[in-house]
Amino acid sequence: QVQLMESGGGLVQAGGSLRLSCAASGSIFDINAMAWYRQAPGKQRELVATITNGGSTNYADSLNGRFTISRDNAKNTVYLQMNSLKPEDTAVYYCNAEIVVLSSSPVTFSTYYTYFEVWGQGTLVTVSS
Repeated sequence: QVQLMESGGGLVQAGGSLRLSCAASGSIFDINAMAWYRQAPGKQRELVATITNGGSTNYADSLNGRFTISRDNAKNTVYLQMNSLKPEDTAVYYCNAEIVVLSSSPVTFSTYYTYFEVWGQGTLVTVSS
């Protein structure tokens, strides 16, 4: 019913930049917080950055200001600008969002909100030294 699709991953040399995009689609009424996570080979998935629908942001301490998360609410899209990339940034990057769907009951005709936590399929970022 709703889905996220990431793009923008690839191979880049250390010190370079990449911009990831994640677009939500489907029967969307609203999108609350959106976030980027990453999972390096052999490691657990970790939070990279979050952004609320009002634009408040939060970042993992380890990034030291190299990444910037932003969103375009009109396009239902979140971005991750990654600068000064390091080999340790190599990972699959996943988009996450809380998506609100407005539905109506075919029996009572009342409307209600349903909240979905949705994950994208991931996009691979490889940083060579």
